[in-house]
Amino acid sequence: MSHKTTRRHFLKSSTLASLSVFLAPRLSLAADPTPDQKLRIAAIGTGGRALDNINGCASQNILALCDVDERTMAKTAQRFPTAKTFTDFRVMLDKIHNDIDAVLVGTPDHTHAPATLAALQLNKHVYCEKPIAHTVHEARLVAQTAAKAKVATQMGTQIHAEPNYRRVVELLQSNAIGSVKRIHVWVGGGYHGGNRPTETPPVPPGLNWDLWLGPAPQRPYHPAYHPFAWRGWWDFGGGTLADMACHHMDLSHWAFDLRHPTSIEARGPELHPEATPQWLIVDYHYPAKANRPPIHLTWYNGDKRPQELIDLNLARNWGAGSLFVGDKGMLLADYGRLLLLPETDFKGFQPPPKSIPPSIGHHNEWIKAAKTGSPTTCNFEYAGALTETVLMGNVSYRLGKKLEFDPATATCPNAPDAAKYLTKEYRKGWTL
Repeated sequence: MSHKTTRRHFLKSSTLASLSVFLAPRLSLAADPTPDQKLRIAAIGTGGRALDNINGCASQNILALCDVDERTMAKTAQRFPTAKTFTDFRVMLDKIHNDIDAVLVGTPDHTHAPATLAALQLNKHVYCEKPIAHTVHEARLVAQTAAKAKVATQMGTQIHAEPNYRRVVELLQSNAIGSVKRIHVWVGGGYHGGNRPTETPPVPPGLNWDLWLGPAPQRPYHPAYHPFAWRGWWDFGGGTLADMACHHMDLSHWAFDLRHPTSIEARGPELHPEATPQWLIVDYHYPAKANRPPIHLTWYNGDKRPQELIDLNLARNWGAGSLFVGDKGMLLADYGRLLLLPETDFKGFQPPPKSIPPSIGHHNEWIKAAKTGSPTTCNFEYAGALTETVLMGNVSYRLGKKLEFDPATATCPNAPDAAKYLTKEYRKGWTL
């Protein structure tokens, strides 16, 4: 796949890539565990968010650990002394695929899809950190492959399992604030890598830099990329939008059954060819559906905030959140709080009965689904559309134009040149 990819080539390559995954020979999967048996899990990534996910599944059998940084992996391996250790997930899956039931993917964004697809091809249950892919094309391919594999999947939007999001969804779906056509979603901060470093310090002991790069173009090691600052570089991440929007826009997608927007328009600082922006504002327009009107959602990050929040004098106390504007009032929410506005209009308001049952835990949902076939709330069908939507904001920003989006083909009819950002080039040995 080339940055010069045309719309026709993108469609063709997307179809062929999907078929190559579906037609690849499938290796035998060990008998599915019963509910009282422990799931045998291989973890790809062992620090940061990956470690949190391992901790979330520690009640099961952590059979293998894989990390390109042996120093990080050694710390986690102390807790799981019987787990086999690997530095290359491809080698790990080749060697122990018959011994595992499921895979945790907690790597930087640019290797989410390669690791996830490799596991799905083996019919393994997969839990992947958000976003599930680095590009729109990857997200579509992951969702398609998961549907074909018919395994338990879950994207790591852990807040989805918390009670506050459930209460907000119940309020919105009960029309507590009336018909909602306008939503604002914001977070603070912004990842920006800046200009590429010119220094070439030695690779730290225990770090396999070539494997860390994975499908990304070759470049010398620098601490500006690893272990965390990779989010500020296009080759590895997608900035604050890719990092946080799957958490915060998840609430809107859940409450209003949003899927793909029909148009996306982003604005931000002057485009840097290699580094993600420090601030971004993205307008997403979703079509009407069933009993709800069209919805206009705007994302803000960096020092940007919706004017409505500023007018309410609440910007300082709500550093991140969502503001739902209805024809009967407004609802302000973040991970753990909700507020109906104007407060005087909702004095004595009785919330609707709780209709969404408590979650058994985001990781536990996935574990149970792998054993029993029960549903997960952020499976790759749901998460794929959310990830595509989020990443389309970056495509619009990088291209510098408003995009029309065709969800059936995952293309932009008004901008064939968008294909160069809907997909990407892969280093030899890492093509999907």
